[in-house]
Amino acid sequence: MDRIKIIGGEKLYGTIPIAGAKNAALPLMIASLLTPETLILENVPRLSDVRMLKRILGNHGVDVMVAGKRPGESAEDGEVVRLQAAHIVDTVSPYELVSQMRASFWVLAPLVARMREAKVSLPGGCAIGTRPVDLLLMAMEKLGCKIEIDSGYVLASAPDGLKGAEIDFPKVTVGGTHTALMGAVLARGKTVIKNAACEPEVTDLAHCLVKMGAKISGIGTPTLEIIGVEHLHGATHRVLPDRIEAGTYACAVAMTGGDVLLDGVTPDLLQSALDKLKASGTEVIPEGNGIRIRREGGKILPVNITTEVFPGFPTDLQAQFMALMTRADGVSTIIETIFENRFMHVSELARFGAKIRLDGDAAIIEGRETLKGAPVMATDLRASVSLVIAALAAEGETMINRVYHLDRGFEGLETKLQRCGAKVERIRG
Repeated sequence: MDRIKIIGGEKLYGTIPIAGAKNAALPLMIASLLTPETLILENVPRLSDVRMLKRILGNHGVDVMVAGKRPGESAEDGEVVRLQAAHIVDTVSPYELVSQMRASFWVLAPLVARMREAKVSLPGGCAIGTRPVDLLLMAMEKLGCKIEIDSGYVLASAPDGLKGAEIDFPKVTVGGTHTALMGAVLARGKTVIKNAACEPEVTDLAHCLVKMGAKISGIGTPTLEIIGVEHLHGATHRVLPDRIEAGTYACAVAMTGGDVLLDGVTPDLLQSALDKLKASGTEVIPEGNGIRIRREGGKILPVNITTEVFPGFPTDLQAQFMALMTRADGVSTIIETIFENRFMHVSELARFGAKIRLDGDAAIIEGRETLKGAPVMATDLRASVSLVIAALAAEGETMINRVYHLDRGFEGLETKLQRCGAKVERIRG
């Protein structure tokens, strides 16, 4: 099992290209099930979750082709992936595949929308709380789908096809909005989705579906209106930049000090996080098609955050910001409102000497001037990268174990950091 060794204490200088967003690429790939024609996705990140979803879609009969390298491209450029579901040969998504990646559960909606039936295992994924699928299933039932649970599988059927409906989510749900959108675009009649998620990744899916012939209005707002169509066609769509990757490297530069251009991302995707970074004493400068992050001298200032749905502070940057606050000059508080049990990184950060106290959904961090390198273990995707951020600033050597979590969401992490001066090494085996 791979490990990552980091010798801390180096400032970061250079340019880091931001990859396509995993959280956008996965639902976009799943949307290929909605049409027999070819969906071409550009800027798809090279991640283990993407590779797993290719397997899952292939199991349903989707032909997946990755374009070869082109002149001027590097290994860090996103893939061009062509997906064609001309013949869906299997509407079953088995446990051994779905259990490895939670987002794969979203195949339920397009399978039922197009094939009128699906059998999908209840999902797995990061252990950061229960994250139930009840709202996803509620959306499908509103669209006229019959749902049964049997032996860990969701059995879904709509023999007469899906029908437009009003779906009013009791709380904002990204997965529920993805599901409702992919079910509604082929449903008969009009669907109104209320309290819809407004995350950029949801908006990206909606724009792609429109390119495929869907009729969607209200994109980017909490109310979406969809007029169902009989068929969708192929399209070409570029995956938007990964705001979480950008925010992660921004926290790393703020932690170590230095000057790094995050290339290929715009501030509007993560403005709330950038505002908190500014409050911590870090310079944030829009520059062309990127964002420059700079901290040359000066202390890290304590900042309080509360995770919220977009456009609020993203839960997927909570662990990274907590790592930054472990070296702040004072006490800060982080309140997690999206997922329960998403403070598993606290015990590992403590191994660096961080002083963090938990009180329900709040973490109180008493900043320290120095951290000490230590052996640590990744517990989930975002927690694992918070350990990288801490290690980059810690004195001495840190060994991060179980880094397969990192490979799920960060493309070429050690290479990008090495080019900016970090002493980072992947140890295979």
